[in-house]
Amino acid sequence: MIATMRFCATVFAAVALSGCASIIEGTSQTIAVSTNPVGADCELQREGQVIGRVTSTPSAIVVEKTKHDITIVCRKEGYQDAAFLNHSGIEDATWGNIVLGGGIGWAIDSASGADNKYTTPVNISMVPVQTSP
Repeated sequence: MIATMRFCATVFAAVALSGCASIIEGTSQTIAVSTNPVGADCELQREGQVIGRVTSTPSAIVVEKTKHDITIVCRKEGYQDAAFLNHSGIEDATWGNIVLGGGIGWAIDSASGADNKYTTPVNISMVPVQTSP
């Protein structure tokens, strides 16, 4: 009887702790985008699809977290287009989730994107367009 209760308590704890990064970090993230010079229009793309836009830097945007990288392309009149590849990394809470919650928690976080994170803030320097004298 005691062994059964301990087993049930262990299963309950594992299920309760699964999805730890989902609870702690969530499935979305704010990315702050700054450019030098300020005032650029930046488009965020993931897998060839536009997922958002910052119309005048500096500004921030909320994105859904996934395992896929985000390309940030900034444009400003008088400057060359500039791009930044924001890699999808692993959220710190994922490691604790794997240890404490095992495969169930990791699977939940992986499916929801909660185990991923992006670099923020993003600082992009733009180069002036060269004009002929």
